Amino acid sequence: MREVNLKVGLTPKHPCSYLPGRLEQLLVLLDRELLCPEGYEQLLSAGFRRSGADIYRPRCQACQACESLRIAVHDFTPGRSQKRILRKNRDVRLVLSEQDKPEYFTLYQHYIHRRHRDGTMYPASRQQYEGFLLCPWLPPLFMEFHQGDRLIGVAVTDLLSEALSAMYTFYDPDEEHRSLGTFAILSQIDLARRLNKHWLYLGYQVDGCRKMNYKQHFRPHQRLIDGHWQTMKDGA
Repeated sequence: MREVNLKVGLTPKHPCSYLPGRLEQLLVLLDRELLCPEGYEQLLSAGFRRSGADIYRPRCQACQACESLRIAVHDFTPGRSQKRILRKNRDVRLVLSEQDKPEYFTLYQHYIHRRHRDGTMYPASRQQYEGFLLCPWLPPLFMEFHQGDRLIGVAVTDLLSEALSAMYTFYDPDEEHRSLGTFAILSQIDLARRLNKHWLYLGYQVDGCRKMNYKQHFRPHQRLIDGHWQTMKDGA
């Protein structure tokens, strides 16, 4: 990765989204010329992340809990519990779409209202949905999960030259027994392999945040620590 000088802004401190009682700050990219798939892929490998059309990275002076996590898809083998989830969802049909559809927001709204009433995303609105997931310079790929004729889940994924980046997954809360969040990641790993990509980026891992602990069960994976990608294997 070549060295670049970035124009960034620093947000005011605000309550942390992951760890209660803490404050967070974000670096927000101001370089308009890097708001493109090529620029984003380079920044993604340096710990940045997309939210809507913006690119950001945590920048908290007293905390380094947020660690970017990615999976080398050709090195990954599902564990026993992940194989059970794959078997449990053998009746699920995957459809890929490059277009946003009205039924996505309906499912997203249902998911947020049932699963995240205590979070900053509640109540879900169309404006918030579009501002979070959609992007004019990088239209996402929508991975639809169908059981029969019913849409039960959507994984919003960025398709890049060397990688896929998992943006957000939402699903029918009545199908929680299927572990669709884990199934979506396994499906994205499989898709990345079929497209001959090297990586699946899963965003930030925060070990102290219970809701994010599912990510660390995908091993081996790599975490960006002190500017270097370090491999975490079983038991690491």
